[in-house]
Order: sequence, then structure tokens, then C-alpha cells
Amino acid sequence: MSLVLILIVALLIDAVIGDPDRLWRRAPHPAALMGAAISALEKRLNKGPYRRAKGVVALAVLIGIAALIGALVASVDGSKMLQLLLVAILLAQNSLAQHVMAVATGLRAGLPAGRLAVGMIVGRDADVLDKTGVARAAIESAAENFSDGVLAPAFWFLLLGLPGIMAYKIVNTADSMIGYRTERYEEFGWAAARLDDVMNWIPARLSGVLIAATYASTRAFLVMFNDAPKHRSPNAGWPEAAMAAVIGIAISGPRIYNGQPTEQPYVNASGRRDVTADDVTKSVQVIWRAWAGLVLILGLIWLAG
Repeated sequence: MSLVLILIVALLIDAVIGDPDRLWRRAPHPAALMGAAISALEKRLNKGPYRRAKGVVALAVLIGIAALIGALVASVDGSKMLQLLLVAILLAQNSLAQHVMAVATGLRAGLPAGRLAVGMIVGRDADVLDKTGVARAAIESAAENFSDGVLAPAFWFLLLGLPGIMAYKIVNTADSMIGYRTERYEEFGWAAARLDDVMNWIPARLSGVLIAATYASTRAFLVMFNDAPKHRSPNAGWPEAAMAAVIGIAISGPRIYNGQPTEQPYVNASGRRDVTADDVTKSVQVIWRAWAGLVLILGLIWLAG
């Protein structure tokens, strides 16, 4: 079974099954194990002098272990089914769609429910967001996490097999845990944040192209190439700009992090700024359409091979 075919089937399994709660209440999720390893090293090493160097060493150790596990699993005769299941577990299309749709459902029930739901998927201060702010945050998360949670793992699996996707996931998980510019993490998490940017550079741009292409939207391409470089993130602006353009809204812009207001330019600034629960639902439709485009492309590659 080729890597392309494994990835196609894994994408389908993730789309249909996702992350069943009953299973992960009985067994630790691989991402949870990665998180525990990151937390253990951070508590042990993130103190005293040379924190940046310690962070580099910690990340190198984590990547080495993750890639080695991937290589060992891939080397076992008859392990194709295990590889397939592990790749499906490391993809996040189904769970992403569910979490974003929960924000739309919450917003329709009221602002407090919307804030509670969006607080599960974003790092900003959800309790200060109005309805538009909640909707914008959910849509930005849908776009960015389609890249980080679906296309990037797929890219690294196709490029380097199971060691590649395992290495990517440990870096991405480390970035989400320690890649912050706070007093505690700025030095120790520097390597995780920078390497995550590097590993997502190509997938983020492919994600934006895929979203724009599946809607055959010339405007989405124009907005993406114009606005993405202005974004605070070197990568998130690409899928976010394409998403904003196909929905017809303005996202990104000013927000509050850690109690501090930050001025950021809007993406697709000419779009509608009154963002609603219906737009959040639309963003879920966008990531499913892009997912279908990815599966179709992979299917054509497999057939051609």
C-alpha cells in the first residue's frame, strides 16, 4: 500500500469516525502523550540560565523520539494497517469541523454559549468578545487549523512517511503549548515556535491555494496574495485570506491577547465586518470542500502512479 493510498484512506477514516470519546477515555491519545512529554521536559528544563539553548535541546530530543517511533512502526512487516490508523488519528478534519460548528450552534443560543465554545479552540480572551468577535475567531481557527491539522500532517506524511508526520505533530504540539511570547515561554519555546513556522510554510500556502481553487475564485487568489503577507503570522494569513474572500467577510483585525489590545490589519478589509453564526457554518462548509479537493487530488495522483 503506497503512502498516497494510506493517506487517502486515513483521511476518509478521520472524516467518518474522527476522535471517538469512548476510545480516548480508555486509552491515551497520541497527542496527549506528546503533550505529557513536552510538559515534563518543560518543567525540568525551563529554569535558570540558557533557556533558549535548553529549549532547542528539548525540541531536538522530542523530534528524535517521535521520528524514531514512526520509523520503528513503519519498519515492522505487515504494519500498513497500523500506519493507516495512526495517520488517521493524527489528522483533525472531523474534530475541527465539530468544534467550529459548536461555535455556530452556541452563538445561535446566545453570546455566553458562543464564548464558551470558541474558548475551546482559540487562545485569545473569549470573555471580552462580542458576537462578531466570536464568529471571527471561530472562522480564523477553522482556516488556520485546516492547514495545521489536516494539510500539514498530510504533507509531511507524503514527504517523509510516518517519521515525518510524527515529527511534525510533536513540533506543532510543542508550539501550541510553549510557543508563546510570555515571560515563561519566550526563550524556552523559541525553537518550537520558529520550527513550527518553517514546517508550516509550504502547507499554509497550499491550504490557501486549495481553498481558493475549490471555489474557482480569482478574487480569493488576489486577496490571498495581497493580504497574507500583512498578517501577524507568517503562515496563518494564507488560509485565512482565502477563507475570508470566499465567504465575503473581513477577519483578523484588532483583538485582545492576555488582556492587551493589539492593532492588526484586517484580512479582506473590504469584506463585510458584521460576521455571524451563519458565516461560521459557511467556514465549516469551506474546509470540507477543501478537504474533498485534497482527497480528489490525492486520488488522481494514486491513479496516475
